[in-house]
Amino acid sequence: MHFLQIAIELIVGFAALFLLTKILGKATLSQVTAFDFISAIVLGEFVGNALYDKDTGLGSILFAIALWGLLIYVVEWCTQKFRGTRSFLEGKPSVVIRNGHLDREQMKKEKLDLNMLQNLLRQKDVFSVREVAYAILETDGTISVLKKNKYANPTNEELQQPQKPVYLPVTLILDGEVDWENLKKAGLNEEWLQNELRKHHIDHAKDIFYCEWKKDEGVYLEKMKKESS
Repeated sequence: MHFLQIAIELIVGFAALFLLTKILGKATLSQVTAFDFISAIVLGEFVGNALYDKDTGLGSILFAIALWGLLIYVVEWCTQKFRGTRSFLEGKPSVVIRNGHLDREQMKKEKLDLNMLQNLLRQKDVFSVREVAYAILETDGTISVLKKNKYANPTNEELQQPQKPVYLPVTLILDGEVDWENLKKAGLNEEWLQNELRKHHIDHAKDIFYCEWKKDEGVYLEKMKKESS
């Protein structure tokens, strides 16, 4: 009887959640906000405990699912009716690359470091920061990218031009610290790096926020933002 009760609770819970997704719609569920994330964790914990807690019956599971759906519905209704609630309940997109430059203030505000940003860009088939004109961190944690015109041209196949070799960019400096391993793997050395920095009128690597090197395009860097006194 114990296993039969668990089976019934699972089936009913599954059916109720499935019905909830149909009522709320695909668009609502695809836009996972902080509120939805917290609610889902709480609901999952409650349902999990309910399955193995003799004091919690089927009615409690259905009540939790119904209340969770109601809360999400109320939040969506508020954001549709009252525009002022959207930024608080859903958050708002943040521009982390603006006019081809990293916006360090926004990155700091969103707790987004360079490694995380590079990972998000690679998911959009962008392997170099230099290719990006604008990058927007969306409310669901994904990133939208607008490439510079130079990198948004038609493909070589479309232009019927001979194909050129493709090179991956190598990150040399992050947050003022040199990645000596990457420098060595790229076949470069400290003397070369110092010469490149001097070309950009920079004396120390600690003055660099981000620096990458690409075999066919050379060095691309962003300086540290100087604190205003």
